[in-house]
Amino acid sequence: MTMEITQTQKSRLSSVDFNNLEFGRMFSDHMIDISFKDGSWQEPRIKPYAPISFHPSMHALHYGQAVFEGMKAYYVDDNTINLFRLEDHHERISNSSKRMCIPTMEKEMFIETLEKLMQLDHQWVPKKPGHALYIRPFVFASEEYIAARAAKEYRYIVITSPVGAYYKEGFNPVSLTTTDDYVRAVKGGTGEAKAAGNYGGSFLPAQQAQKEGYTQVLWLDAKENKYVEEVGTMNIHFKIDGKLITPKLGGTVLPGITRRSVIAQAKAWGVEVEERRISIDEVFEAHENGSLEEIFGSGTAAVISPVGLIHHLGKTIELDREKIGPFAKKMYDTITGIQYGKLDDPFGWVHPVTVG
Repeated sequence: MTMEITQTQKSRLSSVDFNNLEFGRMFSDHMIDISFKDGSWQEPRIKPYAPISFHPSMHALHYGQAVFEGMKAYYVDDNTINLFRLEDHHERISNSSKRMCIPTMEKEMFIETLEKLMQLDHQWVPKKPGHALYIRPFVFASEEYIAARAAKEYRYIVITSPVGAYYKEGFNPVSLTTTDDYVRAVKGGTGEAKAAGNYGGSFLPAQQAQKEGYTQVLWLDAKENKYVEEVGTMNIHFKIDGKLITPKLGGTVLPGITRRSVIAQAKAWGVEVEERRISIDEVFEAHENGSLEEIFGSGTAAVISPVGLIHHLGKTIELDREKIGPFAKKMYDTITGIQYGKLDDPFGWVHPVTVG
């Protein structure tokens, strides 16, 4: 595969304080930019990170045809960085694209362009434990045309950002609240896709939750407002009576890559795993009878995020709000150990890239 590469003449690396990284604020020197037109993806370009220009009539601005992914690169040593579950991320962005009527990209182009970008910007990968280089691929309808139909032209761009902790709480337990005023997704909608509009529609209820002192919204199903689905920025898991219970997929829950990893690792440990519907009432009953052991979220940004409090219709579950539970801690240590190359990778999840 041919690739046009233009390297920056002046790196911004020296301006970065790697000891104080805010999530998603600082961006690396280069970006991938690939156009889709005349029915196919064009030659990939890697160029210096810079603003992009578009017309006011750009299709995505009016009709929301846009999807994205979230990945990370992890520092192993001066010669190697690891990408995590690369083929799974390609599969998910492809599925999201299909749902939003966006053309999919060949796996080889997806992987090879990312490898080259990592080789160019490997010095941007933080070395501090718990830090990583966040990778944001996204696709949007770029056609200059206002009409309520799928566009014929698109742009695929990848930008990267050195990051620390996603939540301001860091690794401390977060607090969640349900809402009976809003829903995140309905069956048959776009809830299982990483579509840009899914997140835009969640900002108002999230903002209201934060004003009330909570970190995020715990979303319940749209039909009965009864069954737990996911959190605004991560999947959710419950450790009840020795079992790991995770809300099942079914079109309204994002199929998280870390979610999948948690389930696989738990099974490998011999833990009984259930992917099924779980009502908020069942969670409260488990807390009342003492069988609720831990609650934690999973996602690329936070990896594992312990939950210390859930509020629902005036009632509250409070777990240990000072520290992470032992199961979630073991899960975090294991998954990050694999990601950073400190532990063996029995699942074949890691995609090493030689750099330097």
